[in-house]
Amino acid sequence: MKAVLTRVSSASVTVNDQVVGQISAPTTGGILALVGVGIDDANQEKSWQKMATKIAELRILDGEKSASESDAPILIVSQFTLYGQTAKGRRPSWSEAARAEVAEPLINNIVSDLRERGLDVATGSFGAKMEVSSVNQGPFTVLVET
Repeated sequence: MKAVLTRVSSASVTVNDQVVGQISAPTTGGILALVGVGIDDANQEKSWQKMATKIAELRILDGEKSASESDAPILIVSQFTLYGQTAKGRRPSWSEAARAEVAEPLINNIVSDLRERGLDVATGSFGAKMEVSSVNQGPFTVLVET
């Protein structure tokens, strides 16, 4: 599993001109998490649990605090393109990305886990053509792999 975590002042996801998820945390910052599921992640239950823990506990917010420590909002957006292979040719290969029927439940598990921790979690719309907007803080962006 891979994720790009960005500290943001605000972020939103729009589908068909409708905002489906948004967060705002101008002072402390929130987290925009673009999360990709790989083909091997379905066989590793711990993979989604590790990712949820990383998103909640990485100390990447203002004052070196985590989302859990600062009650920062999180926007989760499924992003299969994180598994695009670009070493050969000019067209990315998606062969390492999990199929939708495998990826969607794992993304939902991450969201549920974060909400069970008491965090404010917004989401995109799985499989939809989404427009993602964000105002980065820092800028501060990290790549997380489990």
